[in-house]
Amino acid sequence: MGQVPADWTPDSWKSKPIKQSPDYPDQAAVAKSLSELRRLPPIVHPREIVRLKEHLRDVARGEAFLLQGGDCAELFDYCEQGAIESKIKLLLQMSLVLIWGADKRVVRIGRMAGQYAKPRSSPMETVDGRQVPSFRGDILNGFHLDERDLDPNRLVRAYHHSSATLNYIRAAISSGIADLHRPLDWGLGHVRDPALKAKYSEAVNFLTDMLRFMHTVGADKTDKLDTVDLFTSHEGLLLDYEQSLTRLLDSPSTSASSSSNTKGHSNKKEYFDTSAHFLWIGDRTRQIDHAHVEFFRGIANPIGIKVGPTTPVTDLLALLRTLNPSREQGKITLITRYGAGRVSSLLPAHIRAVEDSEYARSVVWQCDPMHGNTQSVGLGGIKTRAFSDIFSELQQTLRIHKEQGSYLGGVHLELTGDAVTECLGGSEGLDEDDLSTNYTSFCDPRLNEKQALELAFLIADHYRSERKENA
Repeated sequence: MGQVPADWTPDSWKSKPIKQSPDYPDQAAVAKSLSELRRLPPIVHPREIVRLKEHLRDVARGEAFLLQGGDCAELFDYCEQGAIESKIKLLLQMSLVLIWGADKRVVRIGRMAGQYAKPRSSPMETVDGRQVPSFRGDILNGFHLDERDLDPNRLVRAYHHSSATLNYIRAAISSGIADLHRPLDWGLGHVRDPALKAKYSEAVNFLTDMLRFMHTVGADKTDKLDTVDLFTSHEGLLLDYEQSLTRLLDSPSTSASSSSNTKGHSNKKEYFDTSAHFLWIGDRTRQIDHAHVEFFRGIANPIGIKVGPTTPVTDLLALLRTLNPSREQGKITLITRYGAGRVSSLLPAHIRAVEDSEYARSVVWQCDPMHGNTQSVGLGGIKTRAFSDIFSELQQTLRIHKEQGSYLGGVHLELTGDAVTECLGGSEGLDEDDLSTNYTSFCDPRLNEKQALELAFLIADHYRSERKENA
């Protein structure tokens, strides 16, 4: 575990310049909401955070694969049974495919139970010919035009919706939604493509046969076959909120082995941001001398950093040295997002800079093939992404990591378990005319279930082919 920097406090970020910070007109109301947040219990427990760090250490070593996915901008309205279950089931379906293909354990992190804040390029936007404040996520304001004013009460509402979402995730998993004894109970929903269904069935049959054999020899008497870990994550954008949920707590890695009866002995304490298990710094807020990096360098959580075309190699190494001075393995996940047309010219230099430094093999490399491939189409400028571009960036990233001798440890996707029509292409062949059929995102376009499974099979096929080559 890392050490709390001597010159760091949970509010030391306030002495730094900051990007994407809301300018609330009513500071008294903000103070009241933050005071209530500081009183409320943690949303996640340090023991869970430490367990995720242990899993990510395995990913950094090439012994596991990280699957991270969920909504671009989570809405308070998504805090209901059907929406939560559909995302859990999709992540489990994709996990099944990845376990079958990569022959590795899968670490699952949802972009859920807290992904309520969104960075925006401008504080204002034009809607129906008039200027209105931009929608910045449900934690700050509402999407409907009469809800665009910043509302400090939403900070506390975000806490309660996050807590309720995570509570149901835990309840669903403990009730057997992830039971590997019954993989065929994971409905394929709207997936109708025969080839995709056949591939999925092959994976399911493989695991079913394995479990049947384990049952025959009496090796299936374990609760690990009917439950999984599903961790939560969001972009740590709103630092007042994150600070309010950051607590100085006993580090589980030391408290378990400490005796409470030992006089004069105090457990090691660390600052945990208890709003989520995993948080990331976005492409717009990773300035080395700014507030977000200052806040993140003091918390014990595993941290993601978005890496894109505007990330200089020197900044990348400076960020690693600032955020992970002890070179803790798995502490930092580098989430690359370049765009299909730029990945081959940019990723190799970033890989070499890290892998040729003292941070070699300590980071998790993760591909986000979504954010660099957004485009606007049609007269209304509808935001969409072409599945072919998403597929291409991921395919190129897999190839480049193999060529560089590094390990692509994970994928970071914006997806939903609903049958949305927001990304073009895929085996369904969605075109621009189909976008209006079921376009429900209030921010960026997401993969639907079929498209997400197709990407899972791309990764699975890559690693299956690699194993055959090495056999």
